[in-house]
Amino acid sequence: MKDQPFNRRALLQSALGTGAFFLLPRLSFAQDAAEQQGAQPFSWDSLTDTARTLAAAPYQPPEIADRDVLEQVDYDRHNEISFRTDNTIWKDAEGSSRVQMFFPGRYFKDPVRIFTVADGMATEVPFDLDLFDIPADNPARALGQTKGFAGFRVQDPETDLDWMAFLGASYWRTSGHTGQFGLSTRGLALNTAIPDGPEEFPIFTSFWLERGEGSDMTAYALMDSPSVTGAYRIVSHRENGVIQDVTARVFLRQNVERLGIAPLTSMFWYGKNSRHLAPDWRPEIHDSDGLQILTGSDERIWRPLNNPPHTMANAFQAPSLKGFGLMQRERDFNEYQDDGVFYEKRASAWIEPQSDWGDGAVMLVELRTDDEIHDNIVAFWQPGEAAQAGTEHEFQYKLSWIDDAPISAPMGRFIATRLGAGGVPGQPRPKDVIKLVCDFSAPGLAPDDEPSLNITASDGHIFNEAVRPIVGTENWRATVDIDFAQMNTEQDNPIDLRIYIANKDMAVTETLLLQLFPSQLRKLLANTP
Repeated sequence: MKDQPFNRRALLQSALGTGAFFLLPRLSFAQDAAEQQGAQPFSWDSLTDTARTLAAAPYQPPEIADRDVLEQVDYDRHNEISFRTDNTIWKDAEGSSRVQMFFPGRYFKDPVRIFTVADGMATEVPFDLDLFDIPADNPARALGQTKGFAGFRVQDPETDLDWMAFLGASYWRTSGHTGQFGLSTRGLALNTAIPDGPEEFPIFTSFWLERGEGSDMTAYALMDSPSVTGAYRIVSHRENGVIQDVTARVFLRQNVERLGIAPLTSMFWYGKNSRHLAPDWRPEIHDSDGLQILTGSDERIWRPLNNPPHTMANAFQAPSLKGFGLMQRERDFNEYQDDGVFYEKRASAWIEPQSDWGDGAVMLVELRTDDEIHDNIVAFWQPGEAAQAGTEHEFQYKLSWIDDAPISAPMGRFIATRLGAGGVPGQPRPKDVIKLVCDFSAPGLAPDDEPSLNITASDGHIFNEAVRPIVGTENWRATVDIDFAQMNTEQDNPIDLRIYIANKDMAVTETLLLQLFPSQLRKLLANTP
């Protein structure tokens, strides 16, 4: 599931965080060159027709000119290249977001053409070495045939800070509600974590950028890959976060075993439920801490993320899905203690279908990681029908980069899950028994209520259930012991738990889904004195 042979996450953080990529075209040069080429008519329908026509022809890999030279432009040499700051696209348009280009290199070789659109006419911004300041000894100076950029970033008109970037395959990110970049999305996921592999990464080969009101912007994109083509329209608006209306028109060249719609990519190293898995001193490290789903029947599901011992792909059936997203619920700095990257400020990303997507499932793919530099979490929606060659699909959804899921929360929700040794303090601890502790909010409960823990487990033995208020707070705590002594020590099949809290036979919380691995539980207990 690696999207680049290099650490894409670290490279993009450098581009957006430290300002290492200063890659802006000189506006006057670009305008002069474009006027010589001439503007061409452009529309959303014409882009759709282009994608449809492209899908009917055999796939042609992008021509990567100067491949050997690009290979020499590695991370360090790439960071030496800077833009000429006085020539940002739309810099002189009052209130408009500004656009700057990313330079190609070893980790972004595919050429990306970029156009601006005004009054139905598209004008290309041609790539040229003269658009950049490049040190005399930098191998990038030898580029002679390259015809495209690596991508682009969008800046705030008042602060010049980045708030959106498209870079690599069909990935893009925004700064969310705090100005802090975190998780990513992409146009499409193809065959993610299937047994036979490998995963396929479609690329956005061309963009058409159009100014909206104020800092709003619409990005149109053409997608291409061996299996699919696509036309994308991404309308971006900023209000207490970044809100994007996405329309994806997808055309299949080949059968696709696992078609992933509206994929989100994030990082989870460890959290409250997995502190024992990492040697780091910080309490938690993650861009997202859980998958949230709102089903067609209005069931609210919360699935804390894992750093599993091996790759896991789980499907959550969700016909007529109302929404899903990767959330960052923990917002307390003290739970991270990181004053460099501020994980508590990372945005949550919520997908809301704008029509009935029909039968299908939300897929969650989790990969093992031993560091925070790797994106190891993917979530997307997979249609129930087989993705067959020659078929066309349209998906419309709202993508919100905000603090929390934009849905009402009439029920309580789980705010923390923790694991520890089972048994009773002061008595001998039973072997291979862990205690699960789930803290939850419950606005509908009174102090004298006696709610119950409703729990089912795919394996192991459940006992010692209890639910009580947390003294000094408005929250509640549920605890339960899980005996996994009889489970096979070699297969390491997970224990799947389904939990909710009820009061007088009525659910008062969302549904909590957990997946626990015996090998990791034994590691936790091995650390017990």
